[in-house]
Amino acid sequence: MSAIGTPALACKPGDYKSDVKPIWCPGCGDYHVLMSFTRAFAQLKLPPEEVVVVSGIGCSSRIPAYTNCYGFHGVHGRSLALAAGLKVTRPDLTVVVASGDGDGYSIGGNHFLHACRRNIDMTYVVMDNHIYGMTKGQPSPTTEPEFDTALSPGGTGVRPFHPLVVALASGANFIARCFSGDPNETASVLAEAIKHPGFSFVEILSPCVTFRPDESAWKDMVHTAPVPETSDQGKAARRLMTDDGFNLGILYRGSRKPYRPPVGTTSIDLAELEKDFEL
Repeated sequence: MSAIGTPALACKPGDYKSDVKPIWCPGCGDYHVLMSFTRAFAQLKLPPEEVVVVSGIGCSSRIPAYTNCYGFHGVHGRSLALAAGLKVTRPDLTVVVASGDGDGYSIGGNHFLHACRRNIDMTYVVMDNHIYGMTKGQPSPTTEPEFDTALSPGGTGVRPFHPLVVALASGANFIARCFSGDPNETASVLAEAIKHPGFSFVEILSPCVTFRPDESAWKDMVHTAPVPETSDQGKAARRLMTDDGFNLGILYRGSRKPYRPPVGTTSIDLAELEKDFEL
């Protein structure tokens, strides 16, 4: 972590990078996502000591170690619960969560629903490569049903999870999709997500070069969304339900009031509390 009192105006992307060398596979899209994180923080002139990056388990969840700000590497699927507790007790901090499609939508799926519903002012970034990279190619909730792997011969046959539709239906206040191959645009969207009040959800298509080499074609498939962002939930629902999965940009920007529980200084007498548990 940087020293307390680092002048915000002096921060550059490099100021948010730690000395830990990333160990992702060469060519992994997450390298560019890390670059987008640091560029977004610099764009917003955030002092490193006022930023917290929280993660769970997976390739994407290594990001806290590679950033020079506060971080918490939690357990599988629980990053949003950790981040929510932190944000409601320390609303002065900028809280960003780094996750993947396995970590965030499988074991962490229930937390995802309720984080959207609660609308706490934090940003959830999911690097989606439609596979479990760390567990050697296990199908994830967003893997295509017909995608053949050694762990699912012939494919799973299960309809994939649609994160953006679920986020909208559950109450997320900001929804966007980016492509890791365009770190500058991704950084700009992340900056907008962080600034926007409430729960912001950003899906980043981040190809897995090891277990999904076919995803190298994504760079030719992604495209700017043909219609501008909307604040109308009905319009957003229609566009997301007919989405081809490769529309990029800010797709929905809501106006729900963020959840901010009262934070007071009420003290509890432990002796009185213990009486409630006496047998």
